[in-house]
Parts: sequence; structure tokens; C-alpha cells
Amino acid sequence: MRIPFRERNPVPIGLTAFAVIAVALLVALNLDSLPLVNGQRTYTADFAEAAGLRADEEVRIAGVKVGKVTGLELAGDHVKVTFRVDDEVRLGWKTRAAIKIKTLLGSHYLELKPDGTGRLKHIPRERTSTPFEVVPAVSELSERVDKINTQQLAKSFDVLSDTFQNSPDEIQAALQGLRRLSHTVASRDDELHELADRAKDVSQLLADRNQDFVKLLQDGDKLLQEVQARRAVIHQLLVNTVALTQQVNALIKENEAQLGPMLDNLEQVNKVLLRNQDNLDRMLKLYAPFTRQFADVTGTGRWFDAYLQNLLPIPASIQNPQTQSGSTGTQSGTGTQQGGRSGQSGNGQGNSVLPFLP
Repeated sequence: MRIPFRERNPVPIGLTAFAVIAVALLVALNLDSLPLVNGQRTYTADFAEAAGLRADEEVRIAGVKVGKVTGLELAGDHVKVTFRVDDEVRLGWKTRAAIKIKTLLGSHYLELKPDGTGRLKHIPRERTSTPFEVVPAVSELSERVDKINTQQLAKSFDVLSDTFQNSPDEIQAALQGLRRLSHTVASRDDELHELADRAKDVSQLLADRNQDFVKLLQDGDKLLQEVQARRAVIHQLLVNTVALTQQVNALIKENEAQLGPMLDNLEQVNKVLLRNQDNLDRMLKLYAPFTRQFADVTGTGRWFDAYLQNLLPIPASIQNPQTQSGSTGTQSGTGTQQGGRSGQSGNGQGNSVLPFLP
């Protein structure tokens, strides 16, 4: 009798589900290690030393990346390097391996030289080599120079020169040269020590700033990649510019007969404008008050305000005014008040040619 799913015990179902999830996570985290999924084969090689090689650095064949280094471990007196290579790359049993310097700042890569037939399994130390490291060499040189007793070295050369004093001229010349060399080295002892110390400091600084230099080179590489990506656009822009210049030149040649007289006339116009420059400047200066007065004239509505002088003849009474001071003085109080108004009006219009205007 088959038990329905809802009536089954949920404990084994939950444990099974957790087991499946754990296996799926384990497979996902180690997906690169599965031989049938990542399409790569794993190999090993023995080196006398690591020479600065690190995990995740490239594996190359003839300059082409074919895999990466997966790990390094100490195996007795040598280093065992584990690396993966693409499955389509065939490596014979005589394949050689070498650690190469990728940049002067400390990056390396593992170079393979396929050789032989069959299938490679392991590369022994006889078919591996390591690079020459500049920084450790300079540091060791500075330490060795510090240990040299230059005074004792100069004294040894002096004794050697004195011993071979009666030797032939060729030997004496060689020994004298060695003697001068020893004295030069002894006199420059402090400078040599300082040079070695400075070289050691520089090498240490380069080693400390390794990541910064690598980041700088990576940023420069990104910039070059962007320029390379824009190469087609820049090329098309240059091609269009050349085409435009060709069309402009053709246009100028076709219309040369019309452009010549036009340019001549333009030159004449420029000369006329230069001769009348003062008049043009004065016109611009007088244009400002003209526009201001014209705005005042047209500012009261849909008409012009105008003032016409001497349009009507001036009355004779206004031309020859008579004084009436006696009669004004004998008037009553009311008359005196009106006379006062007339006098005030007369005083207010004494300087006006037409007193009837406001």
C-alpha cells in the first residue's frame, strides 16, 4: 500500500533535502576542480625555488595563456608547483617548464615548452628553470660589498706590485694598473658603501611598492584598451575630416571666379568702414539720446507729443505789457487778493514767451 506524500514522516525528507543542498553547494564551490566541467587537466612540476611565483598567476605557451597556477608547496629541498592547462593543449612527456618574469615589479608566469610524445604527468627538476631575480641580487651585492675590507685589499695589491717589481714591463704595467685600481677603490670606499646602501633602499622601495606599480600598469592597460576600442571611431573621424577638406577645396576651385570679386568688394567695404570709423563712433554716441527722446515722445499713448513754437502770432498786449500798479493798489480787500494772485501768476510766467501755456 502506497503512503500519500502528506502522511509521510517529514524528518527523513528534510534530512535528504539538506544533504542535497549541501552537495550542491560543495559542487558549486569546487566547480573549477571538477575534471569534466572546467575542461582543464592538472599537472605538477618540481623547481629548485619558487622565485616569487604565486598561485593564480598565468601559465603560457609561446606567450599565449593556456591555464593558471593553482598552488605551491614545499617538497623536501625543492618546491612543487601545481598548475592546470586547457584540455585541448597536448603536452608530451619531455615538456619543459620555466618561471619567467612578467614585469619588473615582481609579477611572474609559468612558461611551458611542449616536447615529446605521449601524455605528460609530472615535470622533474631536470626540465625546469628559475629566473634571475634583480632585487635579491642587488641586496646580496650590497651585503657583499659591505663585507669587503678595502684597506686590506689595497695593501694586498701593493704587496703584489712590490713582489713583481723586477718582472717584465708588461707584467709591471698590469700590476701598476691593479695598484692604481686598488687605490681608487680604497679612496672611494665610502662612496661605494653609500651606493650599495642606496641601491638596497631602492630595491626595497620597489619591492614595497609592487602592488602600486602593478595597479598603475593595469590602469594604463585599461586606458590603452579604451583607446583601442575607440580606434574605429577615431579612424572614421579622420577619414570624414579628409573628405570634408577635399569637398571644401573643390568648392573653392569651382567658385573661384565668384569668390575673387566678392573678396575684393569685401576689402573695399572694409576700407570705407575704416575711413568712416570716427563718424560711426559719433553716430553710435548720438543714437542713445535720440532713442531716449523718441521714447519720451511716444510714451503717452497711441500718438506723438510735439511742440511747435511761433505757430500763432503773439498778441500785441503780450508784446508791450502795461503796468497797472496804481489801480491795483486802490482795490478792496477782495481785489487785493485777486491782484496778489495775478502778481503771483505774473511772477511765475515772467520768463515765459507764451504765458498761456502751462
